[in-house]
Amino acid sequence: MTARYRLFCAWILLVSLVASFIGNVACAAGQALDRVLGLPHASLLVVESGAPVIARGADRPMIPASTMKLLTALAAIDRWGLDHRFATRFYLSSDDWLWVEGSGDPYLVSEELDLIVAALKRAGVRSVTGIGIDDALFDRNLRIPGRSRSANPYDAPVSAFAVNFNTIHLQVTGAQVQSAETQTPLTALGRELGARLGDGSHRINLQEPDRALRYAGELLAAKLAAEGILVGAGQRVGPVPSGARSVATHHNSRDLRGVLVPMLEYSNNFIANQLFLLLGADPRGGSLGMARSQAAMTEWARNRFGWRDFTIEDGAGLSRGNRLSAHQLADVVTAFLPYVDLMPVQPGNSAVRAKTGTLTGVSTYAGVIRRENAWSSFVLLVNQPVDHGLRRQVADDLARIETLERFCLARRCD
Repeated sequence: MTARYRLFCAWILLVSLVASFIGNVACAAGQALDRVLGLPHASLLVVESGAPVIARGADRPMIPASTMKLLTALAAIDRWGLDHRFATRFYLSSDDWLWVEGSGDPYLVSEELDLIVAALKRAGVRSVTGIGIDDALFDRNLRIPGRSRSANPYDAPVSAFAVNFNTIHLQVTGAQVQSAETQTPLTALGRELGARLGDGSHRINLQEPDRALRYAGELLAAKLAAEGILVGAGQRVGPVPSGARSVATHHNSRDLRGVLVPMLEYSNNFIANQLFLLLGADPRGGSLGMARSQAAMTEWARNRFGWRDFTIEDGAGLSRGNRLSAHQLADVVTAFLPYVDLMPVQPGNSAVRAKTGTLTGVSTYAGVIRRENAWSSFVLLVNQPVDHGLRRQVADDLARIETLERFCLARRCD
């Protein structure tokens, strides 16, 4: 066998292997999609250039889980615009109590408290008798549908004055409890909660609004003290006293864009339901509760999209009572196209930007896929147990299949 012949044989083998590999990839592309199309409790809709190319069960009302956050985000953009910054107001009463008027800012993290303290110092505040909190904006008896009483961060309560998403991050080593964040000093409540925990790093939610308000007051007091402002030990919850003097108004350093990106990327239920409650506000005033916000969001959705036969119970998708069809969620995704950069990028596939949703027995995905240099909208709603990774495999399929119409010719995609 000559060297030239051996080279020729090697070349033929290489070509055969490459052809086999390409064939296998082509065959593999669509397997996840085929599986979803065979599920009895799944809806799938893909829209290209304004027309559906796949529409399986797309009109069925389904549990959307956290894809509801896209609806909440769009409503917030419509209401306030991406440049909006939430404001929190501070007052001094005649007896030198520092009062906070909670306005529902969903992103009052420790770094924002540093900015607040600096503003108070510039306003001449040098000592306060105690911290007063006016939390009347939100109904004190409100209950978030679908929220459980666990200590997990995703179950954090809402409150009109909330810091660090009403969670606390602790590091416990033996009998020693420390804050797990350099920017967040340890407070008395942190020590109490840490004493009940085992060794390790723990991020827990504060579970009840009263506890959340206590922590917010303690953390503000600690930040004031760290900057040399004398703070008395008292804390009150109630209305800002009449005649109290306005000393500072803090506009969050993050605009709405900076609030929505982490809400969608990390599926932050606290942010979503803070926004949901605020969307229920109207010029008549009064405390905000879930029924009022549900009615406001329902009216907005009807006016925005002309929908019928849908149910909105919360803004985060925690409730199993939420109902949207794939067509309705696709309306949201299409309206969201000008803000596509706010959507999370699918890990390992930059051609997909979408929001996941997960509840027990519910796996959803909604967003856009880059196809032929344009964004196509897609919605997948599975209301039965499936593999956790199936939804992203479906998105991969949708991005890889060259012609969806041809793929669907051999299948029942509608």
